[in-house]
Amino acid sequence: MTAPVVLDRADLHASLADPALLSMNFLNEVAGRFPEAVSFAPGRPTEDLFDPADLHRYLDTYRRYLAEHKGYDEARVRRELFQYGRTKGIVHELIARQLEQDEGITVDPEAVVVTVGAQEALWLVLRALRAGERDVVLAVDPTYVGLTGAARLVDLPVRPVHEGPRGVRPEDVLERIREVRAAGERPRALYLVPDFSNPSGHSMDVRTRHRLLEIAAEEDILLLEDNPYGYFRAAGSGRPPTLKALDTGQRVVYLGSLAKTCFPGARVGFAVADQRVAGPEETLFADELSRAKSMVTVNTSPVSQALVGGMLLEHGGSLLRANRRQIGIYRRNLKRLVQGLHRRFAELPGVHWNTPAGGFFVVLTVPFAVTDELVEHAAVRHGVLFTPMRHFSDDDRTCHQLRLSCSSLTPDQIDTGLDRLAALIAERTSTPGA
Repeated sequence: MTAPVVLDRADLHASLADPALLSMNFLNEVAGRFPEAVSFAPGRPTEDLFDPADLHRYLDTYRRYLAEHKGYDEARVRRELFQYGRTKGIVHELIARQLEQDEGITVDPEAVVVTVGAQEALWLVLRALRAGERDVVLAVDPTYVGLTGAARLVDLPVRPVHEGPRGVRPEDVLERIREVRAAGERPRALYLVPDFSNPSGHSMDVRTRHRLLEIAAEEDILLLEDNPYGYFRAAGSGRPPTLKALDTGQRVVYLGSLAKTCFPGARVGFAVADQRVAGPEETLFADELSRAKSMVTVNTSPVSQALVGGMLLEHGGSLLRANRRQIGIYRRNLKRLVQGLHRRFAELPGVHWNTPAGGFFVVLTVPFAVTDELVEHAAVRHGVLFTPMRHFSDDDRTCHQLRLSCSSLTPDQIDTGLDRLAALIAERTSTPGA
């Protein structure tokens, strides 16, 4: 027998050992390791409304749509659902219609690329924009760890633009762009989540959105708008326009996820990439992304697309209508979480938190270091889980912060989890050197 091969880590791509990739695995796995703990860690949607029977109905709804609305015969319906399918996707027209209804975004369906989750859409855009060694992407910091990891996989450095207590300031973005250029680098895009961002929960006002579009035009960069949480406003019906809805110069690549608004198991996302690409033949940026996708995932599962397509069709093409009950659950949970923090910690020195206008996340600041080791201790000793903010930023300010997600919990679980978190904080603040 020959000895089994042992690969040297030094001979593998350096990004595989990058903390950003380790963070994603940590965030995905930590709740599974401690199933008895109340987990404020995952930013996943509520499971209260999941019903396996819906899957069969959604699939049948989409099958009827193909036959009755699109006029496909039985053989073509089977081919559409069972074969590989179009690389850019088969529900692109439904997504374009939904964007127009819910967001006021008018876009050619051919500018929509349906992807394996929004993560693939993000990776494809970064892969396409990384043309040379000088290229970098800017990101509002703290930022979604999936952006950081995807950028490192394609060797695209990430340059942070730090948020303040009220979110990012446009003039800080402008200053950072110019600093990056002065250092000999070429900023290609700014990644941001304008509504209830992951992890900070911040939202941008309309004036900030307009100014960022102006800066993007002045400085010749793209804005990568990621919008998984925009429908989940905590109060009131009015929502600010997305950057893409305000975009008259095709400066915004819109990254959409159906994980929170439909269900994550389908793994369906999309990119709206309506920028024109000059060359021997003028194309859409979406076409360029599709070429890359064909060599990565070939296509997005037609069955998964049919499921989300059926859900859209059942609700008149609107995700807002499809998520009416979910919106109520998230409003209730966020209110319960913020009120619970106030009752337990309002008088405690060094403990404070933000109050987002919606979404899933609240950031809690405490007077001790928040590490992965502390998470394990909290799970084992106190039965509660959370996410250290250091997973989302290298800034020293995040070392004493943790992210709390309330989306997948019941009100009773929120109360129990906060009681357990209070016990942990009492232990840490009463024990010298803890």
